[in-house]
Amino acid sequence: MSEFGVRDVERLLRMSRSTIQGLIRAGFVAPARGARGEYRFSFQDLILLRTARALSAAKVPTRRITRSLKALRRRLPDTVPLSGLRICAVGDRVVVAEKCGRWHADSGQYLLELDVSVADGELSVQARGEISGKAGAEQWFNQGLELEADSPENAQEAYQRALSLDPGHLAARINLGRLLHEAGRLPEAERVYRDGLARAGKDAVLWFNLGVLLEDMGRHEEAIAAYESALRADPRFADCHYNLALAYEAAGNARGAIRHMGEYRKLARR
Repeated sequence: MSEFGVRDVERLLRMSRSTIQGLIRAGFVAPARGARGEYRFSFQDLILLRTARALSAAKVPTRRITRSLKALRRRLPDTVPLSGLRICAVGDRVVVAEKCGRWHADSGQYLLELDVSVADGELSVQARGEISGKAGAEQWFNQGLELEADSPENAQEAYQRALSLDPGHLAARINLGRLLHEAGRLPEAERVYRDGLARAGKDAVLWFNLGVLLEDMGRHEEAIAAYESALRADPRFADCHYNLALAYEAAGNARGAIRHMGEYRKLARR
């Protein structure tokens, strides 16, 4: 059975280490340990990680994802099948189609088609076909995830397509705003975040990202207000406590800076 380290998973799936660790902690995948205690992932683990991230982004309940992936793991091949592997989550079932037939495990209210293949040393799991509405938006969102590392401009377009089909797709909005920010298109990023807040209301990540953006735009008082809004939505948002502490310090609010840096340190130790 092929084994992959964390760095291999980061490269193959274009997934951050924190995301990988979060999916492990959530119980979606249980990799083996190497001689020095390092994680060793099988081909099955790679498929489960990628599928778990897609289902989680679609806001399928954690319990349903876990139940589905446990059933999925029992049937996944140990290596990449020569004929390819197609995973479809339809309604409340995850359907896996191989050359020899189709099988399923329970999932949640979600529609996704993924083609899994390996070419030039890279694992590819991509949305297949185009669907309208929220299911189509999820396809474009997953396409954006695949494109981010090598083609951020195309990823932006994919996220925009997702939002055109489902303006309430929070993950697509967050990722699009971040990419616009990184590209220096700050006013556009601000519009994306503010439109999301108008739709989603009290979302901590949108408020936090808006705060970071406003700081980069030199609008420090507005940034502080955005961080405060993020913490009202999620008081345990450690990175937001840290940013707010620095913003308070820069504004001359020593008491506020000390308080939020203390909160950050408490949360970071957990």
